[in-house]
Amino acid sequence: MPSNKHRNRGSKINDDTMMPPNKQNTQSQEYEDDEIEEMQDTDFKKFMIRTFRSFQKQILELQKSLMDKIENLSRENEILRKSQNETQKLVEQESVIVKRNQNEMKSSIDQMTNTLESLKNRMGEAEERISDLEDRAQENIQSNQRKEEEIRNLKNIVGNLQDTIKKTNIRVLGVPEGMEREKGLEGLFSEILAENFPGLEKDRDILVQEAHRTPNKHDQKRSSPRHVVIKLTTVKHKEKILKCAREKRQITLRGSPIRLTADFSSETLQARREWRDIAQVLREKNCQPRILYPAKLSFVNEGEIKTFHSKQKLKDFVATRPALQKILKDVLHSETQKHGHQYERREGKNTYQ
Repeated sequence: MPSNKHRNRGSKINDDTMMPPNKQNTQSQEYEDDEIEEMQDTDFKKFMIRTFRSFQKQILELQKSLMDKIENLSRENEILRKSQNETQKLVEQESVIVKRNQNEMKSSIDQMTNTLESLKNRMGEAEERISDLEDRAQENIQSNQRKEEEIRNLKNIVGNLQDTIKKTNIRVLGVPEGMEREKGLEGLFSEILAENFPGLEKDRDILVQEAHRTPNKHDQKRSSPRHVVIKLTTVKHKEKILKCAREKRQITLRGSPIRLTADFSSETLQARREWRDIAQVLREKNCQPRILYPAKLSFVNEGEIKTFHSKQKLKDFVATRPALQKILKDVLHSETQKHGHQYERREGKNTYQ
């Protein structure tokens, strides 16, 4: 019996080792050590069988739970594996796309670099061409300026030559057309001298070499009569007649007013006309203006005689004389506007052409 007790204790120890903690506590609660020792063999066997079955049932439950967990883990692992494979494929595809984009970008950058280099070269060539064109333009401007200066000088020379050729000529303005039919132009000139300068008419040294109207053909649409050009033998007689005309101021032919003036070239006449308004203003201010040969303006300012060959010289001088600037302000301003309109008309005509 004691041996059975020993054996039962060993079995109990093994059973306690294999039994789960909660079951061990339950069994220990159901059976105390003393009770187990007092059990008969039959009861002990039954007890062991029940215990074994309980353990077996728990093991099966544990096994089933573990299998379920293993199956869940397998499914999750499979899902993770598939996800990993898909991710790897996506990464590979993205890597291919990125690599392709990198190659395309590299190719584009190379093309842009080549294009920029080409544009840089073209810009360099264009700058050289522009520089050459600017140099040529500057040379053309200088050449044009020289040509314009030469043209002005030639015009002055031609004007002076024309004025020199016409030096002995007197131009008579306002003689009606057809009046010369009775006595001729020479006879009309003698009549003018007799009517206005009786002393000169008796001077037998004053001889007329030639007389004609200009232009040669009469234009019916022309409102004013053609001028009469009288060519004398000497300049002395021309200056004598013009001096008398300036002193008398009012010259007539058969009671009608006419004018006697030196016969200048058209350019000189135009230059003299351009001083007319300025001379009129200066005359009103008692500045004693005169238009000198061939087309210079002379007047008295602050007790000194000033002479000007061009309006620009006059403007520069007036800018330093406030009193004179006040006198000529309006007329010079109107002259500037007039020349501006003429320039605009010329520009418009050139544009339409």
